[in-house]
Amino acid sequence: MQVLVVGGGVAGLGAAVTLSRAGHRVTVLERDDTPTPATPDDAFAWDRRGAPQVRHSHAFLARLRNLLRDHYPDLLADLLAAGATEMPFGTDLPPTLQGYQPEPGDEDLVMLACRRTTFEWVLRRAVLRHPQVTVRTGVAVAGLVAGGDSSTPTVTGVRLADGGTLEADCVVVAAGRRSALPDWLGELGVTDLEEELDDTGIVYYSRFYRLREGCDAPPRAGLVGGDLGYLKYGVFIGDNRTFSITLASPVDDDDLRRRLADPVMFERAARQLVVAAPWLDGRSEPLSPDVHVMAGLLNRWRPLVSNGVPRVLGLHAIGDAALCTNPLYGRGCTTGFWHAHLLAEAVGAAAGDPVARAVALDTATRLHLEPWYRAAVTNDAEARRVATALLQGDDPDATGDERAFMRGVFRDGLAPALRTDAVVLRAFVRTLNLLDPPTALLTDPDIVGRVMKVWSEREQRAPEPPLGPPTRAALIATLAA
Repeated sequence: MQVLVVGGGVAGLGAAVTLSRAGHRVTVLERDDTPTPATPDDAFAWDRRGAPQVRHSHAFLARLRNLLRDHYPDLLADLLAAGATEMPFGTDLPPTLQGYQPEPGDEDLVMLACRRTTFEWVLRRAVLRHPQVTVRTGVAVAGLVAGGDSSTPTVTGVRLADGGTLEADCVVVAAGRRSALPDWLGELGVTDLEEELDDTGIVYYSRFYRLREGCDAPPRAGLVGGDLGYLKYGVFIGDNRTFSITLASPVDDDDLRRRLADPVMFERAARQLVVAAPWLDGRSEPLSPDVHVMAGLLNRWRPLVSNGVPRVLGLHAIGDAALCTNPLYGRGCTTGFWHAHLLAEAVGAAAGDPVARAVALDTATRLHLEPWYRAAVTNDAEARRVATALLQGDDPDATGDERAFMRGVFRDGLAPALRTDAVVLRAFVRTLNLLDPPTALLTDPDIVGRVMKVWSEREQRAPEPPLGPPTRAALIATLAA
């Protein structure tokens, strides 16, 4: 089968990898005119205007690492050779943790430390080596070519911005969260997609650093991210002695947004966070002078099959073009490559039947990926509620309703349990890494019981150590000093 892939990011290159290795001929069309850099560090300067998020923090979760280990071991070896490192569960645990013993399954709990640009660089080089793949850069797609029944068009190729066309047996759109796919489908008469959009309510700011020669990374003890209500944050380990810090402010907090976009204030804010401060104690230097800012962040669900009936044939959307969640959760690269793997499985099961192929991919997407979209929407709604209350000077827990109760359980039960109970931490990390469903923590009686026990003892223990400025006003005062 001849396949056209629109988009040369993680999902698009992932589709090229998975489909070519299944015997299909693949052409990748990448709008950005981006020759392949020579090294991972050169790739960090890649001109990827079509993917502005490449120089933001990214996580490469155990779900992705295990896919590579089990199905694409050469890619995993290439990543490690390029400077990525594995981060197994059981290392860098909190010193307060009680009862940790390795268990069967822990070998699957391994994340990858890597920059997004390095990951994409390794994928690009792998597909360029494959005789069944052609990568064309600087080629923009302007629309789709289709025939068949107008009520369910069959895509037979793409229309290029230069006026030319390319034919294919199958078109895969992997053009990211800003994809023009709805417009392209609208031109074919498909105008009523069941698309869902949900604003994450945040703007995020990232800056990359490299450890200085002779300096080591500071000790890590447990989770390296968190939420102060008025500010979310994370430290992400990269390849080749790099790391990044990401801060996220509410979209309505114009004052904080303005301050965090300034490199001096960004670093001053990061130094107030317990997990970030040790990385900025003189052992590192910035990789770029600017803070990278990204707004317009949405959760999106865009199925192309409705009630078991495909809206279009011969075309599939994967990655952020089909489903994306709040990037602060760090799932995008993992779900994008996973989606490409699911596509290859669907094609393998029904390559000659476009209806069965579309339904197979939709079924797999709903089973494996949609739950993470639903979880993101729910979590972000609560985060927006808390951030709005804090910005207005209100107490987000004053409502006394179920949401306030659950917030208290997470703050005074789950958070301390993650530092003291190995069973709770393992379960949390498995969910964080997409190995267990997003509902696993709330439906496991043992985990719920352990968390509630810690919560019930909240009055008998010392106050939780502060992870950063206790209030937004305290942070603003620090930044204004």
